[in-house]
Amino acid sequence: MAEKLSAVKGMNDIFAPESAHWEWLEGKIRDLMARYAYRNVRTPIVEPTGLFVRGLGEVTDIVEKEMYSFEDRLNGEQLTLRPEATAGVVRAVIEHNQLYDGPKRLYYMGPMFRHERPQRGRYRQFHQVGAEALGFTGPDVDAELIVMAADLWAELGLTDITLEINSLGQPAERQAHRQALIAYLEQHADQLDEDARRRLHSNPLRILDTKNPAMQALVEAAPKLMDHLGAESLVHFNALRGLLDAQGIAYRINPRLVRGMDYYNLSVFEFVTTSLGAQGTVCAGGRYDGLIAQIGGKPAPAVGWALGVERILELLKAQNRLPASPAPDCYAIVPQAEGQATVMQALRVLRQAGVSVLMHAGGPDGQGSMKSQFKKADASGARYALIFGESELAAGQVAVKPLRADAPGAITEQTLLPLTDASVWATRLR
Repeated sequence: MAEKLSAVKGMNDIFAPESAHWEWLEGKIRDLMARYAYRNVRTPIVEPTGLFVRGLGEVTDIVEKEMYSFEDRLNGEQLTLRPEATAGVVRAVIEHNQLYDGPKRLYYMGPMFRHERPQRGRYRQFHQVGAEALGFTGPDVDAELIVMAADLWAELGLTDITLEINSLGQPAERQAHRQALIAYLEQHADQLDEDARRRLHSNPLRILDTKNPAMQALVEAAPKLMDHLGAESLVHFNALRGLLDAQGIAYRINPRLVRGMDYYNLSVFEFVTTSLGAQGTVCAGGRYDGLIAQIGGKPAPAVGWALGVERILELLKAQNRLPASPAPDCYAIVPQAEGQATVMQALRVLRQAGVSVLMHAGGPDGQGSMKSQFKKADASGARYALIFGESELAAGQVAVKPLRADAPGAITEQTLLPLTDASVWATRLR
């Protein structure tokens, strides 16, 4: 016997009923995006490694430690499985000149890859949904994206999600804050952990996002970026706050809120929950006005967010908000194999009319007894059994039997119906 192979650690297979929950959530998101007039974009899973080094920053955790990078054996090109999608979306927009006729509102869904320790709702192959608005300068689009996410939580019935916002200002303001932060941290070098000492001069802003309890007091007393913001950055941030206030969107200003990528400026935000333990962020984003030029395009502003699909599904499960497992409308009971051709034609008509039907299929040992087929029909969760017995087929009919006391539809007791009119009475089964 050949050796049994398993999936790569942290990369999961998904079967029903969980896969149905994924489809349900994705459908909800697609509907929301359509109502906000965001259009779908699909980019490659593999991108040039340089895209992420240039776009995310060489000293970010993602680039330093988490990317799946490799050399193409055919041409020596350095490639990477995408660890996030924003850089790829921006690359695609530049490459295909998508802003030639004005700003664009886009969204994406798909798998991302990071080599990190698998944990609840966080895997090495994980899935994100993102919304990106490119070419817009004003805080109104920042607010639109935040309101869109808040609308999604409401439609999913989720609670215990808090919005945190901050402003990272502009590069010159961040540089002034950076120098003040480095000077402060150097004065307390004995309190820094190994990770903070490594980042002190390369990316000190990320030290503010430390999860080390021993450093919390030090970080709380550190110079705040908000104190270094200029007038225009403050106007943008206060305008965003005003728009959120007008929409009744509650938020908390978190001066320690930073993002893991270097490309952010001005507005940054996160939606966080206490229902998933330490990994509480379910959606995060912000403005990245410099990224398009950084990747090689004509300078243009942009803002967006991404949510983790696994995280949202975990939260839906924790709050008992997942829908019931889907079941077929009908289960077709077929006692004799001789009638299968007629049965399959009738079921095809029903399916074309929108009825979901699970057909009992036989094997080398025959179709199985009526009793066993009824057991399978009941276990399937179907609302009705369609009985294609010998006498029914001889008369050109099917017996329809309700299997659930609360089965929707117009048929409340076992009824004989003509196969020739299946498209007419199909609606009575839904």
